[in-house]
Amino acid sequence: MAFTNPQGRTSTSLSEINVTPLVDVMLVLLVIFMVTAPMLQTGIDVELPETRNVQDVNPEERIIISISRQGDIFYGSEAVNFSTIPERLRKDARGPKDAIFLRADKDVKWNSIVSVIDAVRGAGFSEIKLVTKPFRAPR
Repeated sequence: MAFTNPQGRTSTSLSEINVTPLVDVMLVLLVIFMVTAPMLQTGIDVELPETRNVQDVNPEERIIISISRQGDIFYGSEAVNFSTIPERLRKDARGPKDAIFLRADKDVKWNSIVSVIDAVRGAGFSEIKLVTKPFRAPR
């Protein structure tokens, strides 16, 4: 495409894309995602009890039910009603032999934990694993 300047001369347009603003925007987005990604992975703030025997578990593709200190129940990172747990498990699990991971705050009443375990077993899942963190001796 050609343009005519006020002197009557023809000049061509600049056909190259300036990449600097695109790189700036991409770097800002990268920083934003790097900051927010750990928050999305941790999900619910739960102070886990400490035990001496802890196995490392990859949380991806796992069904995790969390109970917060206030007694709120979360399926993954979504707050759920207690009565919907069996329905969600049947929909999301590959089979009844899938392990269901239960994260509960160390200050949660035992009654809440037992009720969730009972709901999971009522849905036909028998392998329930309790998530803990490694024991650290006081200094």
